[in-house]
Amino acid sequence: MALANVASAQSTAQPGQELVPDSPMAEMPDIGVDWPDMLTTEFESPNSPDEAAEAAHRATETVGERRYRTVIEGLDLAGKSAVIERFNSVSTLKAGEGKPANVAQIDRRAREDADLLGEVLRADGYYDANVETSIEAGDPEQLVVTLRVEPGPVYQFSQVEVTGLDGTGSQIGKLREVFAVNPQDAVDADNVVQAETRLARSIRDKGYPFAKVGEPEIVVDHDTRTATLKMHVDPGGERKFGAIILTGTKLPFDARHVARISRFRSGEVFDQSKLDDLRRALIATGLVSQARVEPVPAKDPELADVAVALEPAKLRTIAAEAGYSTGEGIRAEVSWTHRNLIRPEGAVTFRGVAGTREQYLGAILRQSNFRARDQVLNASISASKVNRTAYEARTFGVGIGIERQTNIIWQKKWTWSLGTELLASRERDSTKIANAPRKTFFISAFPGTLNYDGSDDLLDPTKGFRIGLRLSPEVSRQSGTFTYARGQLDGSYYLPAGNRVVLAGRIRVGSILGARTQSIAPSRRFYSGGGGSVRGYGYQLIGPRDAANTPIGGRSLTEFALEARVRVGSFGIVPFLDGGNIYTSSLPKFSKFRLGTGLGARYYSSFGPIRIDVGTPLNRQRGDSRITVAVSLGQAF
Repeated sequence: MALANVASAQSTAQPGQELVPDSPMAEMPDIGVDWPDMLTTEFESPNSPDEAAEAAHRATETVGERRYRTVIEGLDLAGKSAVIERFNSVSTLKAGEGKPANVAQIDRRAREDADLLGEVLRADGYYDANVETSIEAGDPEQLVVTLRVEPGPVYQFSQVEVTGLDGTGSQIGKLREVFAVNPQDAVDADNVVQAETRLARSIRDKGYPFAKVGEPEIVVDHDTRTATLKMHVDPGGERKFGAIILTGTKLPFDARHVARISRFRSGEVFDQSKLDDLRRALIATGLVSQARVEPVPAKDPELADVAVALEPAKLRTIAAEAGYSTGEGIRAEVSWTHRNLIRPEGAVTFRGVAGTREQYLGAILRQSNFRARDQVLNASISASKVNRTAYEARTFGVGIGIERQTNIIWQKKWTWSLGTELLASRERDSTKIANAPRKTFFISAFPGTLNYDGSDDLLDPTKGFRIGLRLSPEVSRQSGTFTYARGQLDGSYYLPAGNRVVLAGRIRVGSILGARTQSIAPSRRFYSGGGGSVRGYGYQLIGPRDAANTPIGGRSLTEFALEARVRVGSFGIVPFLDGGNIYTSSLPKFSKFRLGTGLGARYYSSFGPIRIDVGTPLNRQRGDSRITVAVSLGQAF
């Protein structure tokens, strides 16, 4: 303290005066906290190093660093949440809360934050705002830093002038409405910036790719507590789409294919949103790591060409997995994919499976954006040997088809598929009855699907409904030739019940018309049970069984499911009740349901929910397990 006394005494001496050591100290500025009384604070002379350390600690507690909390008074906090949020994000006081600091540091932070809060309030239209600070001892452990605000009246625009829009012709009225800042509105900087952004975006969406929107000029009049806003727009002339110009190295496809993916054609009025859509579509192919899509002047002054710069992505993928389950036994799978082996966008996958109950070798072609956007050509060839719960089959097959796809980026309302399959399969029921015969089936199938998706999310729907129809006329040759048709209808509905609960229901009915059960290849019959069917029962274990208690499948099915999806943060629980049965008749019935119930857990990741469902059968048959577990990505339906 001696140094402080000398410095204070020197500060009171006048030029030419002799410094008097015994002169009184100058009064220290008041910063809102009582200075410690050195006459009443005991500091005993230490007799040892340990006592010296203890004395220093007591002195620090008395005059050293303290923790603090920040309080803002004078604002309607409920109505100024945006102001408080912006202030808190850059406040030095808030950043240091809970951390020890000395009084001088806290005072400096308070004064800086008072200026900061004033700036934030002015950006919200409060140009006469005044902020004062105080620091008080709230309790022995913590100080209270208070920012007292007098916001004053909010300033309003007296005049808003946007010039240059007359160059947009008939669009002038719509564009002025987009710039939703008008006289009598508060002089709110956020609103002005957002309106400027909307106007710049909208004018480019309406055919003006080279439009320039100037910076808003705001002049504040403190006498009248008003402001004027002026802004100039240079539309740059209306344009139509010209040619697509492709640049880059080792391009995965040509400009013609880019034009097929785009949602615009040459000669249409320019629309910036369609360029943004094209950029996302190019990234979604998986063949492009980066894409830049922007308008450039064309030779024809009425057109704007589209410059597309692409950076190719890695094209090859090797994947492998191994595991064990009660339904599939030990299983290992490996695959190799080239995503552009058949250009353009022809992904070819070679896949092999080795396991105790399945062996598979096959090749799959999936050519995306085939002749039209979102249209996919599928082709496959495979040889397999499977030993399912209900049947054994050794099959060779080829297939080809076309589909309109949906995905997470562009979820379609309507999707469809058409195709054909040619199969040669030697099969028998997985019965334990001795000498069960194998039969060879030659099957031609012509499957088609039609789906409507009125839900709000592909992997985690919370409202809406879905309906899907699948129909497959088939010709089978085995001890003669016969025909039949397999049909299946699926429907689901999602109903929000509050912010955290979604009630979901599903129903499925299926029928095979035109053939007896025993004439139909076991692999083509209906089965029920499992994680994607009736939870609580094992895979394919619901339905009629033979004398050896082996499921034999049937010609019709009925299933339903009800569940409540309760979400808390990134996790959720799902109680469920499922039911269903398989029938030997060609028309489904609504009786003798096998019921399963249980509880599911969900983890909501960035790419969709991961589900684990644990179920138990309520009216199990002989041989059914008491507990089943299903794990997958996405909801059960």
